Amino acid sequence: MHKRKAIILWVMIFGMLIFVSCTKKSNIKKQAVLYINGRALNVEIASKDEERQKGLMYRKELGENEGMLFVFEKDKILSFWMKNTSIPLSIAFLDKNGKVIDIYDMKPFSLEPVVSKLKCRYALEVNRGYFNKCGLKVGDKIDLTGIYKK
Repeated sequence: MHKRKAIILWVMIFGMLIFVSCTKKSNIKKQAVLYINGRALNVEIASKDEERQKGLMYRKELGENEGMLFVFEKDKILSFWMKNTSIPLSIAFLDKNGKVIDIYDMKPFSLEPVVSKLKCRYALEVNRGYFNKCGLKVGDKIDLTGIYKK
């Protein structure tokens, strides 16, 4: 009888471990490494509507060399705000080739939209001042090949 209980217990433990590991995998966000003037930037990729709508809202912090890359299916005028976002951010709007169209600094919790001047495919949010630190400016190009690697 003890042997049967032990087997049932092991099966239950094993089942719970599988459940937990599957649940954790589904919470892992798609990530990539971009290089800006030779400096590595780890980015989360927001390519689905829900991911883009939430963005960096409710985050308490963002690592020094971290950011979020918003990916859109087609070029369009992009508009972002800082609702429920407490981290001071800079945003770069990029065309389909990774060329920087605009760079703006954004204020925490601001509801004022920041809008790209031209149609863009990507928006990259980082800690405020990051682009200045790595010397990125309008007209520069960011290599986006890293976002397509699995």
